[in-house]
Amino acid sequence: MTKRANKAATLTDVARRSGTSTAVVSYVMNDGPRPVAPATRERVLAAAAELNYRPNRIARALRSRTTGVVGLVLADASNPYFGALARHIEQALGKRDKLTLTGNAGYSADRQKHFVERFLAAQVDGLVVVSADGGTDVAAEAATLGVPAVYIHNRPGGGRAPVVAADNDTAVQEAVAHLRTHGHTRPAFLAGLHDTGPVARRLAAWQRATGTDGTLLRSDYARAAAAGLTRRLAAEGTLPSALITATDEQAIGVLAGASAAGLAVPGDLAVVSLDGSPDSAYTSPALTVTEQPLHTMAEQAVALLLDSTPPPPAPRASLAVRRSCGCTGES
Repeated sequence: MTKRANKAATLTDVARRSGTSTAVVSYVMNDGPRPVAPATRERVLAAAAELNYRPNRIARALRSRTTGVVGLVLADASNPYFGALARHIEQALGKRDKLTLTGNAGYSADRQKHFVERFLAAQVDGLVVVSADGGTDVAAEAATLGVPAVYIHNRPGGGRAPVVAADNDTAVQEAVAHLRTHGHTRPAFLAGLHDTGPVARRLAAWQRATGTDGTLLRSDYARAAAAGLTRRLAAEGTLPSALITATDEQAIGVLAGASAAGLAVPGDLAVVSLDGSPDSAYTSPALTVTEQPLHTMAEQAVALLLDSTPPPPAPRASLAVRRSCGCTGES
């Protein structure tokens, strides 16, 4: 008899359809604690599919004292870099049968703290925080409740929770070295308005690679701000011939500003960016970038969170050579 569409299938229904016990069905759905013969397992899964059975996560949470949910706090969901990072984190958590509950801090330390408090109140199994610059150590609050937490991309000053971030020093060194192959001995650097977080570390690496007398430019991380700066420098005749941007959002703004000023990239201005977000491959010209290893960062962060593994070495960002630096093709 076909199950009525308005009545959800139960564990007992699956057991009856597959000719097994409810205990066996539970073992299959929960991957344990006891093994199930492959043929029996396939029979149970087939019955569950026929009945459109969905395990009751609430009941499972009550039994195991876990919710199966991990809170993810993003610095800014509208930034393609953070959006791509969030997708990799969600996929890594999905492999562990964890649902992701996401909050967008919008670069606000107060909103970041708000989301952490709400997630902890919802009794999440853990927290992954893509921290905004200047925020407090929100992971400390989680620690007081015994909830594991891990930072990714950035950790606030004084924070003690583990952090997974890319090797910014190597990324900047590779960007500088590559521009030098095009004859730009001292490429300029476009930083943010304040020297905090990963951008501060990228700036310091650039200073070590080029010396302290290199041209340092600053703008907000918004595309419009970087475009306006580029137009102004072009009008003044002070725009450098080569520029490393701290973020892709700034780099995209630089390309727009150069175009508006009638300048050719890379003929008049060579550009390398340090994020490597998906958008960077589809600009005009395509941006040469140091691609942050987002997949590896996400996998490492989830392993730290759920397995309590020792912090691994910082993953390296690889140079993706395209046209904005002066190369003729893509690799």
